[in-house]
Amino acid sequence: MNCFVHRTLVVQLQAGGTDRFSVLAHLGYDADDPFAVTAVFSHDGRVLARWKLDREMLGEGLTRPVGMGDVRFRPVSTGPWEELCMEFYGDAHPDGGRHHATVYVWAPAVAAFLRETHEVVAPGEEEVGVDEFLAEVITGG
Repeated sequence: MNCFVHRTLVVQLQAGGTDRFSVLAHLGYDADDPFAVTAVFSHDGRVLARWKLDREMLGEGLTRPVGMGDVRFRPVSTGPWEELCMEFYGDAHPDGGRHHATVYVWAPAVAAFLRETHEVVAPGEEEVGVDEFLAEVITGG
């Protein structure tokens, strides 16, 4: 069985008061890090941002608003489209505000990606090798 799931989606990015524009979102899941989904956003071959997302939170965001910190998700309906709104907050500006970007992605595509990850590691079946990790830290590796 494959331990990796990857999907590339065209999403809409909105940042700094601009209109939405299309970028690529590369979603990745690795069974060795079973709680996380990696999202890499790119445009014209350039990486714009890379985020580690909580897999469970991503799924919950398809049905209700979740998150209070730097990453927040919520479902959005715009006519026939069901979207997942993903908000990302970055470092503070000198004026006290924060960098902020919003990504809109077609919700059924995210749901399909998550179903594939659940085939690799079912929810509730995630395991973390804490003993191995601590042994590596202690030995300086």
